[in-house]
Amino acid sequence: MTGAEDVPGDGVVEDSYAAGPGWVVVARGELDQDTLVSLEEALTAAADRHPMVVLDATAVTFGDSSFLNLLLRVRRTTALRIAAPGDQLRRLFALTGADTVLSLYPDVQAALDA
Repeated sequence: MTGAEDVPGDGVVEDSYAAGPGWVVVARGELDQDTLVSLEEALTAAADRHPMVVLDATAVTFGDSSFLNLLLRVRRTTALRIAAPGDQLRRLFALTGADTVLSLYPDVQAALDA
C-alpha cells in the first residue's frame, strides 16, 4: 500500500509503507495550506492504524505554520517521529519551540530504532 494509491495526487506524499514497528510516510516539496491535503490524509490514516508514525522529511523543502499545526495535531494521536528535517524545518521548529515537543531524528532508521 503506497501513499500514491491512497491520497489525491498533489505530489506531496511520495510513498508510505510499513517499516519495523511503525509506518513511514515520505513527503516532499513545499508543505503549506495549499498542499497539505494528501499529507494530512496520509498521516491521519497512519495514526489511526499505527502506534508509531515516521514522517520522512528528507525531501521537504519548505514548511509553514499549517504544516506545523498538522504535525502537532497528529502527535496527539500517535508517536510521531520526524526523520531528516532540513535546515528550513529545523529553523521553523526552533523558532516556534516545536523542537521541544516534536521528536526529531537524523534519518528514518534512527526514528524507527528509537
